[in-house]
Amino acid sequence: MKYALTVLTVSALLAGCANDGERVAFDGQYFSTKLRKVDGQRDVFQVTVKDAGKSIDGARAAARYEAVKYCVGNYGSSDIDWTIGPDAPTGTLRLDGGALTFQGRCPQ
Repeated sequence: MKYALTVLTVSALLAGCANDGERVAFDGQYFSTKLRKVDGQRDVFQVTVKDAGKSIDGARAAARYEAVKYCVGNYGSSDIDWTIGPDAPTGTLRLDGGALTFQGRCPQ
């Protein structure tokens, strides 16, 4: 009985961790992100982070998070070849309507 209760408790905790609808904060901020394929290529993507001015560091982290989630989900790897990546020098990043856009590729 004690074993069954332990298994049930652990299962409930793991189920709570798997909630995909849970928002993640970066640098204390929540960001709206959108990832899309480029020219129909599944491995090449752009990720846009809205309201990036709230925290450039947080926006970078949010973009990296979405990209890793995408590459792991589609290719099983967190490796990313960035064309315009979150590690680019701040001076090279452009805010467009308050959003930052990054581009990368999941190596196959």
